[in-house]
This record gives sequence, structure tokens and C-alpha cells, in this order.
Amino acid sequence: MKVKLATAAGFCMGVRRAMEIVLSEVNREGGPIFTYGPLIHNRQVMELLESKGVTSVEDISETSDSKNGTIVIRAHGIPPVTRRGLKASGLRIIDATCPRVARVQSIIRYHAKKGYRAVIVGDRDHPEVVGLLGYGDGRATVIKSPQEVAGLTPAEKLLVVAQTTQDEETFKEIVAALKERFPHTLVFDTICDATHKRQAEVRSFAGQVDGVVIVGGLHSGNTRRLVQISEAVGLPAFHVETEKELDRKKLASMEVIGVTSGASTPNWMIKNVIKEIEAIRSRKETLLAHRVRQVFKALLLGNLVVALGALCLSYAIGFLLGRGPDLVHPAMAFLYVHAMYVLNRFLDKGATAYNDPERAAFYRNHRKVLIFTGVVAISGALGLALSLGTRVFVSIGGLSLLGIFYSIPLMPKKGGYALKYARIKDIPGSRTLSEAVAWGIILCLIPLLEPPKPPLEASIVAFLFVFSMVYVRSGLFDILQFQGDLIVGVETLPIILGRKRTLMLLKIITLLTIPLLSLAPLAGLAAPFSLFLVPSALLLFLSILIVERQWIHPGIKIELQLEGHFFVAGLGGLLWHLFLWQA
Repeated sequence: MKVKLATAAGFCMGVRRAMEIVLSEVNREGGPIFTYGPLIHNRQVMELLESKGVTSVEDISETSDSKNGTIVIRAHGIPPVTRRGLKASGLRIIDATCPRVARVQSIIRYHAKKGYRAVIVGDRDHPEVVGLLGYGDGRATVIKSPQEVAGLTPAEKLLVVAQTTQDEETFKEIVAALKERFPHTLVFDTICDATHKRQAEVRSFAGQVDGVVIVGGLHSGNTRRLVQISEAVGLPAFHVETEKELDRKKLASMEVIGVTSGASTPNWMIKNVIKEIEAIRSRKETLLAHRVRQVFKALLLGNLVVALGALCLSYAIGFLLGRGPDLVHPAMAFLYVHAMYVLNRFLDKGATAYNDPERAAFYRNHRKVLIFTGVVAISGALGLALSLGTRVFVSIGGLSLLGIFYSIPLMPKKGGYALKYARIKDIPGSRTLSEAVAWGIILCLIPLLEPPKPPLEASIVAFLFVFSMVYVRSGLFDILQFQGDLIVGVETLPIILGRKRTLMLLKIITLLTIPLLSLAPLAGLAAPFSLFLVPSALLLFLSILIVERQWIHPGIKIELQLEGHFFVAGLGGLLWHLFLWQA
């Protein structure tokens, strides 16, 4: 079954910001944490937060026994009178009101002081609208249809705003009705850009898909509006909270399914739904095509694709070191990378369930086979290392032990509590750095232990290239896996620096790699082959832009994109070998 995923699917900016604020507080391990009302309209996420000690309260009196705690104002915002009550409670207040909601609040407050009456287009009982009403100084009214305009009390000064998740077509109709009755009405289109985009994408699905699956809370207003829009443009809509609610029989009669979500739906829930839909064999798909797709996905989920990437990169590095083509070093790289990635998946289950639920399920279902292949792979890598000499064997053995102990506590518990940095993985930013260093050593520095030794200068250039490519790739995966890592408290590069600074750092590293490869031959530091590696760096820079601008939604396509530069490097090595290499 083919899936067309909306680019706007997942948390909106306001919800993502609120979640990050709350989870950051959880990971600080301070006092009790409360949210004033459910943080978001998603039952599964609320259960997750409850499991981490975050309590949702509807009344400040529910926190009376926790004077040293923290209370978070959710993205919907609250009325001024409620804010005053929170301040009087003595709790530490963190305001996670969505900036776009705060803008609407300020518009109403500013014009209320000038005598304007505010008309709010929205759902009267929605928390955001309840908060907005509080800024109207008693002169705000809520309506949700053009027919209600006739019942409004005449006013000389009138302004109209919208609940940020309202349907834009309904808002336009109400504005037209208001303008007709009150020509001097001030109009502020305060519907969030993300809401505009979600609704526009659902409308654009018409003619491209056979049906639309909308993932989100059954009581979420913005999610239900997406269902209504889909049905209005003639597309069958399937509103589900989880993949278990999918109507597989009806979906099997279709060929292409559009998938989108409400603003409070996390990525891992969307990925679970996509996994289930893609597993459905449509009536028009041949059995062979279905099986081929399943095999290819298994190679990707089982980390064989990234291991093949290591093989290709090692093959190319052989020419950069002047060693020429061989099979031993690429095979050793393939086996080592496959073993480390597979075994660490089992040792560190942490965020995988949230970042990549499909891979987590794959590992659960094929546990014995994967452990067996991991053990065989590391044994094979050590066997090849021994064939290259004792020093290589000891080095590969040491790296393997470090890789295996990456996720295992190395320090004993003290007083029942493990030290903060008991494992290597607990060190902030260690995942990205350790991957890059390990690849660099295996591919570029291990050959220095064998006769004949490659030139030291070429080895340094090769190490810097491999380190940069792997570091950037790992950093991009950290950005894509931000939600899951934040949930389990892993301090990755984006969590430490933030997304923007991380992306800027990765851009700088990649752009510095290009002149390194271009100038190394001129300076006599490496063979002219380094120029054949420039396309690999350029492709990686394109991957940074894809992640930054969200041209491809997280999933298999973007994973293939991030692994692609390894294969481009291998292709450069093959071309060099066929046409320019002189033994």
C-alpha cells in the first residue's frame, strides 16, 4: 500500500514547544511538575507524561501539598484571573503558551482598552477560547457560524479574531457576514500557519489519494476539522487514535492513502500508523512487488544498509590512502558496523520505541536472528582483523568492547542511585561523537598498524573526511529523533545546542570538508582521488537542507537519503578504479 504523508503532520510548533519545556523539566529531576489542564489533546501522550510524574490539574487547590513544585501553563493559554491565582499559589510558573496564541491574547487586550468589542470565532468550551475571553474585559463574544452574526449586539467598535486552529473557510464566511452587518469591523486572521497548511494539504489530497487517515485524539477539535475537510472534498476519512483502529479491509480496496494528523499527535504514533498501512497489500499490488518491498525494508531496519554504506566508504578510502582496491578492509568495516548497530539496539532500547517504532517492532519480532547475526558479524570482523596482524586484532577487539559497553553502566550504584554519567551514552553529545570517531578509526587509522603503512598525511585527511561525514549524518538523525530522545532524557547534540545551532554546526562541518578534499591534492596531502569524494559531501549538505526545511518527512525515504552519501563515495571509488587507477 502506498502512503502519501502530509508534510505538516506531527506536533505543531506550540505543542512541540510545550512538550519540550515539560520534558526538559522532567529530566532536571526537580520537584513535582503539574500542568494546568491536559498539556495536549492526546490520551496516549498524557499517559506517557503521567508515567514520568507529570500531573494534570484543573484547579490550583489540587497542588496544595506541593508548594515547592512547578506548574506549566499549556500551549492553549489561560485567562488573566487564572494567572493571578497561579502566582498566589507559590508554585514556580513556566509559561508554555503558544506564541501565536499569546499574539491573539495581546490583540484582544490592546483593543479592549480602546473600547473595542471582540468577536472570537471558535469553540466556546475550548481551553484556548476560554483563555482569550479573559482578555476581552467582559466585552468578548464567541461565535462559530455565520448564522450567529445576526444575533450580535450592535457595536461601533468591533474586531474579529479566530481560535488558532479554526477552519479557514468558516472564518472567511463569518468575516464576510460581519463586514456586511458591521462594515468597520477590524479583521485579524489569527489562524495558525500550521493550521492553514494542514487544512490546505488535506484539500490538495483530492485527486491524488483514494482516502485519508487522520491520526489524532478523538476529542481534538483541530483533528475533527481535518476529518470534516476531507469528507467535504469527497475523500473517505478514517479518524484513528492508534494503528489498532485502522479499517484494514476498507483500506485494502484502495491503492494510495493520504496520512495527516492533528496538532497534538507525536511522530511515533504517525509512524506506527504508516507502518500498518504500508504492510497492507492493496488489490492492485502484485505479490512479488509486495515481497520485494518487504525485503528491502528488512535490510534497512536490520541495519544492513548502513553496513553496506560503511563497506562502500571503506572501499573509497582505500584509494585515498593509496592502498588501492581490496576486499578485506571493506568487509571488516561492514561486519563491525553491522554488529555494533545491531547489538547496541538491544543494549539500549531507550528512545527507539518513540523515535523508530517500526524498527523497535522489527527487533522484537526477529530478536534471535538479529542477535545471532550480530555475534557472527563481530566474530567475522575479529577474524579478518587477526588476518591483518595482532595489533589490528587487539585494536578492533578494544573498539568492539567500547562499542558494546557504550550502553552498559560502568559505574556501580551509590545509595541505590546510579551516577549521572554511569554509562558512556550518558555523556552529553557522546552518541554523535563516538560514532564518528569509531568509523574514522576503523576506516582510516587501523591501516596505519599494517605494513605497508599509508602516508600519515593521507590518513589524517581520510580521518577528517570520514569523521565529518559520519558526525553530520549522526547529528541529522539526532535532529529527526529529538522527540524520543527528549522523552527518555538522552542529551544529544540538538538537545544541548538546539535545532538551529546544531544545523548550523553541521553545515559548517560539511562546508569545511569540501575545500579540504579539493585542496588536499594541491598541497600534496592526499591523492587526486579526494576530488571524487566531493559529490558525497555535496549530497550530505543537501541532506542537511532537506532536514532543515522538512522537504521529506521522517521515514524510510529520508533514512535512505542520509545513507546515500556513503554509496556515492563508493561509486567515486569504483569510477576511479575502472578508469584512473594504476596498480
